[in-house]
Amino acid sequence: MTKQNVVMQEEPAVAVAAAAPTRPVSGGANHARYKKFLSRPDLSSGGGGGGKTGSWIESMKASSPTHVKSAAARAVSSFASHDEQDYDGWMKLHPSALDDFEVLAAASKGKQIVMFLDYDGTLSPIVDDPDRAFMSDEMREAVREVARQFPTAIVSGRCTEKVTSFVELSELYYAGSHGMDIKGPNDGPQHLKAKAENVLFQPARDFLPMIDEVYKRLVETTKCIPGCRVENNKFCLSVHFRCVDEKKWCLLAEKVRSTITDYPKLRLTHGRKVLEIRPSIKWDKGKALEFLLESLGYDGYNDVFPLYIGDDRTDEDAFKVLQDRGQGFGILVSTIAKETNASFSLREPAEVLKFLRRIVEWKQISMEECRV
Repeated sequence: MTKQNVVMQEEPAVAVAAAAPTRPVSGGANHARYKKFLSRPDLSSGGGGGGKTGSWIESMKASSPTHVKSAAARAVSSFASHDEQDYDGWMKLHPSALDDFEVLAAASKGKQIVMFLDYDGTLSPIVDDPDRAFMSDEMREAVREVARQFPTAIVSGRCTEKVTSFVELSELYYAGSHGMDIKGPNDGPQHLKAKAENVLFQPARDFLPMIDEVYKRLVETTKCIPGCRVENNKFCLSVHFRCVDEKKWCLLAEKVRSTITDYPKLRLTHGRKVLEIRPSIKWDKGKALEFLLESLGYDGYNDVFPLYIGDDRTDEDAFKVLQDRGQGFGILVSTIAKETNASFSLREPAEVLKFLRRIVEWKQISMEECRV
């Protein structure tokens, strides 16, 4: 096989690589909507190119909020923490969604809230073992209550089956593999403004054999690196290096790069202590958000108010969509100041729990007032 450069991403959002779109799994209307989303101007910025291992190491360091960063690391990634920037000053630009809840509530008054939630680092803490990223019973109950009041979707890099097994709520929408595997509630949709078919959408289905092949190769080539974990998320792969000695990061990055060089239709990105391999199609969490809004019957309506809560760089695609639409708000979960398209912030999953409880309480009070 002729080797070609894999798309190496060094910006927080992805410019689409030149791979042909693959057909969605559930033809007809979904296929037409898929083509419509692809025809829209790409909301992301930046682009990919052949990246050098050295710059990737600095980006890997910068992606970890607990890592002490050098000036070089801060310069490499636009998502590097701004250590020199006062956190309180950053909070003025991205105020707490708890402290400024009344501002958010006033903006959503008279509109239909649609809730989008990331999983890792948002509903559950970031842990060393990705298979043990369990959410608490209190968080599960809070999400259940949110889903009773608003259409609610989990949008995660995990495969849909895995994140569903963690959340254990059948009444939600799930968009796994960074939005490339979308499924509706098992019991059918409950919050519809207009009639819509049951959602089952997999725009990267044709990549499955390639993803499985690369997964096997990565498992084999990285087994010599202690602490490395390769996770198959169905339509994307995650190479976790949270438990890898930093001295081995350069070796790991090179092994991953050399493995996927043979697959020009795949692209390499990075998040919080994870390298991710995804199909080079024009699809991300932002596109998934738009697709779900249309599936629910809210596309084109001014009285819809999407809220998206997430903690990682892949969530920025969704924040950017909301920013460009001028609808709803993105809420970044972070304990540090960093560049974001989100309007509000929360510090950690514990604050996410408080926010979810508060928005349910606010909705219940609003409904009671309407009955009086």
